[in-house]
Amino acid sequence: MKEKKKIIIVESPAKAKTIEKILGDEFNVFASYGHIRDLPEKEMGIEIKENFKPIYKILPGKEKVIESLKKEAKNAEHLYLATDPDREGEAIAWHITEVLKIKEDKFSRIEFHEITPKAIKLALNSPRRLDWNKISAQQTRRILDRLVGYELSPFLWNKVKRGLSAGRVQSVALRLVCEREKEIENFVPKEYWQIFAHLTNNVGGKELIARLISYRNEEIEIGNFEIAEKIMKEIKNEDFIVKDIIQRDEKKNPPLPFITSTMQQEAGKRFGFPVEKTMRIAQSLYEGVDIGEERVGLITYMRTDSARIADEAREEAEKFIKEKYGKEYLGKERKEKKRLGVQGAHEAIRPTSLYRDPESIKNYLSSDQYRLYSLIWERFLVSQMSPAIYDTLEVDISAGEYLFRVKGKSIKFPGYLILYKDEEDEEDFILPFPLELNQKLSLKELEPKQFFTQPPSRYTEATLVRTLEKNGVGRPSTYAVIISTLKERKYIELKDKFLIPTTLGKIVNDLLVEKFPHLIDVKFTATMEEKLDKIEEGKLIGEEVLKEFYPSFRGELEKAYEETKKIPIVEKTEKICPKCGGPLVLRENKYGKFYACSNYPKCKYTEPVYEYAKGLCPLCGAPVIKRVSKKKGKNNEFWGCSRYPECSFASSYEPIDKKCPKCGSILLKGKNFYKCFNTNCDYILWIKRRKRK
Repeated sequence: MKEKKKIIIVESPAKAKTIEKILGDEFNVFASYGHIRDLPEKEMGIEIKENFKPIYKILPGKEKVIESLKKEAKNAEHLYLATDPDREGEAIAWHITEVLKIKEDKFSRIEFHEITPKAIKLALNSPRRLDWNKISAQQTRRILDRLVGYELSPFLWNKVKRGLSAGRVQSVALRLVCEREKEIENFVPKEYWQIFAHLTNNVGGKELIARLISYRNEEIEIGNFEIAEKIMKEIKNEDFIVKDIIQRDEKKNPPLPFITSTMQQEAGKRFGFPVEKTMRIAQSLYEGVDIGEERVGLITYMRTDSARIADEAREEAEKFIKEKYGKEYLGKERKEKKRLGVQGAHEAIRPTSLYRDPESIKNYLSSDQYRLYSLIWERFLVSQMSPAIYDTLEVDISAGEYLFRVKGKSIKFPGYLILYKDEEDEEDFILPFPLELNQKLSLKELEPKQFFTQPPSRYTEATLVRTLEKNGVGRPSTYAVIISTLKERKYIELKDKFLIPTTLGKIVNDLLVEKFPHLIDVKFTATMEEKLDKIEEGKLIGEEVLKEFYPSFRGELEKAYEETKKIPIVEKTEKICPKCGGPLVLRENKYGKFYACSNYPKCKYTEPVYEYAKGLCPLCGAPVIKRVSKKKGKNNEFWGCSRYPECSFASSYEPIDKKCPKCGSILLKGKNFYKCFNTNCDYILWIKRRKRK
């Protein structure tokens, strides 16, 4: 007879492998490979009239996994459900018990925030029942998203084009991107001037540059050069006297350890990682990496909105900092300010041990894993260090009724800056010579400088996540999915790391905002997230939230169907139709974008939209465009001269605006290399980085 063993079920094989290696022969660990059942793909799957009862179906391809888990569970001494420590993980655990038909006394729920021997053994010693409040919160969110997506998406198919989608949170994120684009388009730069005084003490020739800040104790605004010139005429004959000197210590606290959103933002800023890539790498570090003979999770759970630190982690940091830097570099314990919706039971993202420093395990990690782990390790360490202390000096210099100011700043004690410096950290600026009250300075020059106000910057993936988090829209587990969905649907595109709404994205957003202003609203979506949190806390009932939401949504939808006509996907351009003189617009069909006359159907003129290469034709110097060959298949695109057939240049590789360092000919760019166009030249430069073994 087969010996009965204790069984642990997790979501991923990587996680299973790590836990099995930690626990040894006493336990068998199996993976569910994520969710095993969900709402059906091709039907609503919700009985609205029966209190929004969900109809769950086994996910396609999960039959063998379920069959295997059933077999193992049947012969198990006891079953532990160790899915992720959040709503989604709790729901997966519940679905497993339902599908496998496991009796309540035969299973326990365990959770841990890091995959280490200590955390797993502690979890096994603290089993619990399933948390129905968490499951209900996840189920309510899933039903809400299905109701909106399943009923709003067909509306878009009917009024715009097939294949589009809308989502409760996704559409709010799209609105943010579109509204930012409108702000930029409507922005009118405003001119302003600043005046700088170049001052000396008549010793050694060193200059002090002070900025004009006020007139008669009121902040001064200079709108044009004429005003600046008038002010300078008034100032130039005045005496420049040191009126006030304020010297003080300025403290700068280290940043808090990472939560999901701040990790995504910093990885995007430092390495250019898309949000989805950051989460994928973090998942691999959490689930476990082979470090020699040992396999261990390197970081704590990566989906969290809490910067709380466990006592043992704080104690380890204290020991590490004292040993490596000295006790003066140890910071006081800091409490995170309470924020609405933060899951207090969760911890910040941190290394499972500071003594596993990045350099010591570099050879076991891929290049990307090493970079992200180093970032997490360093951020946690500095979060526990002492503040930096600056010696600051603020000097006010009067010139009649005008006031100039200059600031000096230098590090008195580096604190956490000994290890970590942000781009926003200012460089030291020490005043060029000592100053004292009532000292008279000599004016060498008055310098006016012209400036213009700048439009708001477009969102990057990281800044969009920060805005979503700030407004309470979405949760740590959803940020990456929201952005990837918007890109997949071609509602937004990434250009030079910035998110730009496409014509399609603008049309969809304008339609949704017009017809569903209440639903596609940041405050409404944030309020709904708060209600989901209250369901998890047992303060609200999921069915009541759904009953409150659905009737008004359904009413808006029916009204929108009646009032809305089919919307063509067109974008205005400055091009003119060569056939009739009317404006050309950008249209889109299943093959992509093309120019068409706005007077269609009277004028049927069209022309293709070309993608231009960065460099010119190496044969004749004309622009090079991307063309499509007649052969079928994926690799049917190539670069060809725009003067074809007069010029015959064609290549799989893009000409770029760089010359070959060996022979001076034009360079061509392949997927991971540059090579010379000149066939008699053997110059090639590989640009792909090799993965670390």
